[in-house]
Amino acid sequence: MFRFSNALLVCLNLLTFLFSIPILSMGIWLSKGATECEKWLDMPFILFGALLLVVSLAGLVGSCRRSSCLLWFYLVAMFVLVVCVFSFTVFTFAITNKGTAGVDSSGKGYKEYRLGDYSHWLQKRVNSSRNWNGIKSCLQSGELCSNYLSKYINDDFQKLYAEKLSPLQSGCCRPPSDCKFVNQSATVWNKTEGGNYRNPDCGAWGNDPKVLCFNCNSCKAGLLQNFNINWRKSAIIDIIFLFFLVIVYAIACCAFRNNRKDNWERSVLGSEESARD
Repeated sequence: MFRFSNALLVCLNLLTFLFSIPILSMGIWLSKGATECEKWLDMPFILFGALLLVVSLAGLVGSCRRSSCLLWFYLVAMFVLVVCVFSFTVFTFAITNKGTAGVDSSGKGYKEYRLGDYSHWLQKRVNSSRNWNGIKSCLQSGELCSNYLSKYINDDFQKLYAEKLSPLQSGCCRPPSDCKFVNQSATVWNKTEGGNYRNPDCGAWGNDPKVLCFNCNSCKAGLLQNFNINWRKSAIIDIIFLFFLVIVYAIACCAFRNNRKDNWERSVLGSEESARD
């Protein structure tokens, strides 16, 4: 009889096999992307999709054919996958644990973000010139601030300050409030004569659409705030996925044990029949 654990394992691995195909396809599509924003994601998608494809195929074939060798490979691969997902989830919570929801500015609808409020590991990543140049190119090609300008171009001084901006818009598309620049439009701010610019971001600001505050620490902090929000969400998904993997791994262990028991019973019966003959 085809045991229940084998049948259930076939169904679950069929689902993961079908799930791996769009992930792998997405990675291949991203590898041909035109911008840096798309290209940096291709390898994780390709590796994860390929791993799911191979592991699910091993579990699928091993369950259908009741192959102990394939199920043994499947168990080892699943164990490695469980450990990797668990480690990544712990790492995600560790690096996003430090951080704030932003600093409220009096009378303003948006918040401002400080680079020093985030984990040292994340700060080191964005303070690397090589990393930041790629990220900056991505933000510029994504037209983050041009979209911001077109949306708020008709706002006066008071209305602009009341807008609810995203962390990236707040940090990259306008100078920090303590610079006390005089604004002419959403992305045109003039420095006051004799101003005391203790914040280095004040000197980094430029009205050129390709400059703005893309070289500011506030822009890096806005990016890390987005990172914290998105990775915290992904960590919750990882926990659900980890729970699913543990269940599949437990079922695979049952299927492997059942296969070994069936093989042993068949070998015993075969030996008895040979002895009678």
